[in-house]
Amino acid sequence: MATGWDVKDLEYWDARILEKAAEFGLDCYPQEFEICDHVQMLGYMAYSGMPSHYPHWSYGKAYEKLKTLYDYGVSGLPYEMVINSNPALAYLMRDNSLALQVLTIAHVYGHNDFFKNNFTFRNTRAEFTLSSFKAHATRVRRYVEDPSIGIDKVEPILDAAHALSLQCRRNLAIKKLDLEADRERLIDAARPREDPFYALHRRRDYHEPDLRKIPPSPEEDLLLFIRDYNPFLAEWEKDLLTIVHEGAQYFLPQIETKIMNEGWASYWHREILNSLDLPQELQLEFLVRHNQVVRPHEGGLNPYHLGLKLWDDIRRRFDEPTPEESQEFRRSPGEGRRQIFEARRADRDASFLRRFLTEELMREMDLFQYQPKGNDLVISEVADDEGWKKIKETLVKNAGMGTVPVIKVEDSGYGDNRALYLRHDHDGRDLHLEYAEKTLGYVHRLWGREVALETTIGGKRTLLVFNDQGLSTKSLKA
Repeated sequence: MATGWDVKDLEYWDARILEKAAEFGLDCYPQEFEICDHVQMLGYMAYSGMPSHYPHWSYGKAYEKLKTLYDYGVSGLPYEMVINSNPALAYLMRDNSLALQVLTIAHVYGHNDFFKNNFTFRNTRAEFTLSSFKAHATRVRRYVEDPSIGIDKVEPILDAAHALSLQCRRNLAIKKLDLEADRERLIDAARPREDPFYALHRRRDYHEPDLRKIPPSPEEDLLLFIRDYNPFLAEWEKDLLTIVHEGAQYFLPQIETKIMNEGWASYWHREILNSLDLPQELQLEFLVRHNQVVRPHEGGLNPYHLGLKLWDDIRRRFDEPTPEESQEFRRSPGEGRRQIFEARRADRDASFLRRFLTEELMREMDLFQYQPKGNDLVISEVADDEGWKKIKETLVKNAGMGTVPVIKVEDSGYGDNRALYLRHDHDGRDLHLEYAEKTLGYVHRLWGREVALETTIGGKRTLLVFNDQGLSTKSLKA
């Protein structure tokens, strides 16, 4: 396998790959590459890919863990890392062979196109990504170095904020109303509609909404709510909550589209490199590396494998449908390509799996579901006539942010002590009480008063209450 290369080689292949990407219709941000060694890559991994980040002990811990695993050969390093920014920034490992660099560059352009065009990234403001993280780092360091604040006060706030950062709005396509607009909406919703047959119908009672309650409607952005309605927070504490929330908003779309994004990049690095007429020594290594990336993983799902299978199947269904599929998918020139670009724009993992993961594809991939039984793992479902539906439902439920419980603020003036009342949107999965206790402890730290969480445990409505004495539970009437 070829291993020798210089920057001119990378520039040559980058130009050819970019030309092919444009021919295929990929629409990318300007792309920049940085060549780094394994120590630098470990640092970027600890900082989630960012060249600049604010200081926190968790990043140092992540670095030491990654370095130890790498030094002892337990885990390797990624071939590349790509940042959703404009211009986009990608890191290439210096020790990679030329064939691997060529594959990686093509893979990067697939990610770049996805970042620019998928709807979930629309609000990430890619042109401000790097400058925003640098500004966050500067502000946090200023608080750490301030003699009146210092690291001993900053880190507990960051600890709590990090733990709660994913308790936020997930569907950014729905506009968030301000306080007054939300109250107007509630008044309008409660007002009886005009009824031309009012003489025949019973009079509808008017139930005036409680406009004194804050929030008027359940609130998903937990950190922002605490920032805006806890009057005892200092300005620097509020700023830290804003910084952590904004950081989470950058990573949220990547969590929501992991399968689509990696599958899309794998699809296009394959298409681009197959069209380049690579020299034989590069072609052979490309085939080996590509199969290593997209092969199934034993005992788990490889998002590269699953995503690539789905993109291939979507295009096949419209370009070469089977006789059974031809009734639904009419064959027409270029339709498969149009369909994958439309799905790339309009879906995230949950809807992508729901729409395009078919029974036939699940059987082809031999997907199954397992669960713990004692000290063993036992297969509970296979992709037979009925089991495939349950497996698909489990996949959809756990895609993206599906594994993060949805917690909403119901009331900030609950009881006589202005307790914060939260409600868990129960989806059939109970909370782990150990995690719930730690999470409520962090909420209590930021809110400064008692916190109550309504949830369902073992089929019974339960109230978890956290205050200065710790966690207590009480049963609620059904």
